[in-house]
Formats: sequence, structure tokens, C-alpha cells
Amino acid sequence: MVNYYPIFLDLRAKPVLVAGGGTVALRKTKGLLEAGARVTIIAPEVLDELRARAVTVVERKYLAGDCAGYALVFAATNSREVNAQIGREAAGLGIPANIADAAEECGFIVPARFSDHGVQVAVSTGGVDPRRAVAIRDRIRELFQSSKHD
Repeated sequence: MVNYYPIFLDLRAKPVLVAGGGTVALRKTKGLLEAGARVTIIAPEVLDELRARAVTVVERKYLAGDCAGYALVFAATNSREVNAQIGREAAGLGIPANIADAAEECGFIVPARFSDHGVQVAVSTGGVDPRRAVAIRDRIRELFQSSKHD
């Protein structure tokens, strides 16, 4: 397991690429937009809910070189080969990339997180067990909520 260094990034107005137009891309995009990123989606098919957000949508397959110029890249396609290609390209350009279907290929991972009144909590299992991270995050959120009533 990789011992990741936790960090919170200022993504306000930073260009971020999300390759993929499905539910994983939607989940990633929601968090990116909350952080103020300028998100571009590249995918041949895009969920209507993604279209309804303040994103740029390029309706086509990912092409070699599409990573160039982005601060971060997320590979969330339904193709293992395309996700791996995106990861290699981003790494070659020195751009941190999150590869949705292969934590071992990621330059960074996204923790399970929540925000409440200026407090942000993030939980990671190093990409090994995301469901466990979500369960722990949810338990912490419950404790946080109950402590506001004490």
C-alpha cells in the first residue's frame, strides 16, 4: 500500500479534466465544482445530470494528448485501456491523475470526505478499501452532527 501524503488543494478556477461521462465522473465532478474547479468532461456519452452542471462537455472519445494543459486529470471511463492510457499520459506530462479503476496507477487518490460549517473531514484507506473509508467518514459525520447538539 502506498503511504499517501494528505493535502487539500486550492482548485479555484483551475482547469481539471474528467474523462468519462457516467456516474463515477458525476461523483468526481460534483466535488470538483464545490472546490471551484473549471471542469471539462470528455466522453462520447454524458449523463444529463453532468450536462446540467457548469462544465464544458466535449462529446467524443478521449484522444491522445487531451491531458495537456490541465492541473489535474480524472480517468473515469468504462475502459481499462483508456484509463491506463490517460494515467500514462498525465504522468508523462507531470500532471497528477486519479484513475478510477486502478488505485495503483493513481498519482493521487480522493478520500471519502464531508464538509460542515467550515470543517472538512477526509478519510482514506490508501485506495485499498474505499467502502471502509466511506463507512468511517459516515460514522465521523454522525459524531460531528451529534456533538453540535450537546
